[in-house]
Amino acid sequence: MTNKWNLLTLTPEQEKQKEDLADQLGIHPILSQLLVQRGITNFDSAKKFFRPQLKDLHDPFLMKDMDKAVARLEKAVGDKERIMVYGDYDVDGTTAVALVYKFLLSGYTSNIEYYIPDRYKEGYGISVTGIDAAKKSGCSLIIALDCGIKAVEKVRYAKSLGIDFIICDHHVPDDVLPDAVAVLDAKRGDSTYPYDQLSGCGVGFKFMQAFAQSNKIEFSSLIPYLDLVAVSIASDIVPISGENRILAYHGLKQLNANPSVGLQAIIDTCGLTGKDITISDIVFKIGPRINASGRIQSGNESVELLTTKDREDARRKSDEINQYNQTRKDLDKNMTEEANSAIQKFSDLADKKGIVVYDENWHKGVIGIVASRLTEEYYRPAIVLTRTDDMATGSARSVPGFDIYKAIDHCRDLLENFGGHTYAAGLSMKVENVDAFIKKFEAYVADNIRPEQLIPTIDIDAELCFQDITPKFVKVLKQFNPFGPENYKPFFCTRNVKDYGTSRLVGRDQEHIKLELVDTTSRCIMNGIAFGQAAFNNHVKSQQTFDIAYSIEENNYNGTSNTQLLIKDIQVENE
Repeated sequence: MTNKWNLLTLTPEQEKQKEDLADQLGIHPILSQLLVQRGITNFDSAKKFFRPQLKDLHDPFLMKDMDKAVARLEKAVGDKERIMVYGDYDVDGTTAVALVYKFLLSGYTSNIEYYIPDRYKEGYGISVTGIDAAKKSGCSLIIALDCGIKAVEKVRYAKSLGIDFIICDHHVPDDVLPDAVAVLDAKRGDSTYPYDQLSGCGVGFKFMQAFAQSNKIEFSSLIPYLDLVAVSIASDIVPISGENRILAYHGLKQLNANPSVGLQAIIDTCGLTGKDITISDIVFKIGPRINASGRIQSGNESVELLTTKDREDARRKSDEINQYNQTRKDLDKNMTEEANSAIQKFSDLADKKGIVVYDENWHKGVIGIVASRLTEEYYRPAIVLTRTDDMATGSARSVPGFDIYKAIDHCRDLLENFGGHTYAAGLSMKVENVDAFIKKFEAYVADNIRPEQLIPTIDIDAELCFQDITPKFVKVLKQFNPFGPENYKPFFCTRNVKDYGTSRLVGRDQEHIKLELVDTTSRCIMNGIAFGQAAFNNHVKSQQTFDIAYSIEENNYNGTSNTQLLIKDIQVENE
């Protein structure tokens, strides 16, 4: 599928801000343009962007119900009540549980346990089984993390058993909130908290920050847990802006300098030992391994790994989780092939604006991954459904600009449960409602998605000549890290480049092009790699010019570092 290039432009006012920032900071105008595009328009905001400070985190007591949550936790600790820390089975949930459990166990209470629901027997969110387990073990307080915002009936049931709830969530709530002691969620309709994009683990961190603040515990005691917050932020694909940028920045420092025993074991298993770990490493290597436990076996195993202090125990658990991840990869590959085969049989595929596939034999643990693959392949909102007993459960993923949560909410009369975000959601329904749901969902997408949202688009931050890519330019660009939503790695384009004469195909199947290119405007030369773009090799070798869209990377090989272009797309005139 041909990509559309969208070259971002500035308004006249932003052009003035760009020029002023370039002068004030002493940086290349393209770099100041990148700042303005990210809403950073003056020296002070640029300073905070480049040097995130923990002191700039918001006062946790600005969050609605935080005072109630802290008071209830203090009572539980003081009265030696038994506390259950309950969380979702994905990375965000398991890191959140590990953080709150470890922090409270570190010197504030020993009367505490954790609980991760079984993905297959209990499903997402608060379960009756979990509440009954809390009652059986004598818990009178449940701290729910990364779930619970819609658990109205479950919280009512717990209350009938004498169990209180503190909910720490970041998902979109319904109009009626659960009758919990406290509901910590910056997406509440009545919230005035300055930042509403925290991860579930981030909300748990703010809760512990408030508890520490109320009890005059030094903030420094929380810093060792920031590695968990960084892993949650990266894995849950929340914006890396505002408070999340501060938490991710310092969490990455902790992850690189002094990670917990469990995370160090995963780092070793991933082959990242001794390397500078980035958000991308978490997304593609660390996060999937933590997730694999809940997908294939039990999320409890991830929490066991993330909370252990024994290095040998951590190594063994990490090896087991790595095996789950390999099983997950095999399932993912097979299911994606089956889903693609089913989609190709759609007689109206060319007209479909959204894609829904259902197979009652698919593995529930990887349907979210397959939905992501289908969205990438067909550039359509996609839902993958499978069957568990008499229920169809599914995962949804979307394309930029289209709110799939709203699309699913439109079908709520056919659903038993649903929740999520703009670009990712989960849902369940009775099997007999599947056909009606597919029709209603696809009709909503067809009526509401814009044609341009169905075309894969690369946002180009700026047009560059190779002569602009100096060591100083690259050094400052590196300080834009950590990259992620709302601060994506910048993409640039350069027009009219051509092969310097040494470009060649590489890779096991000769599917990539290793490039040495000359910019015909400045006559400067840059190295680059174009993954999966061997189809352009003949044009490259023909000595004709072409345009490239790319990010700028540091390539570390055999102890040496050099700058190279990671080429995302190649465009040839008249193609």
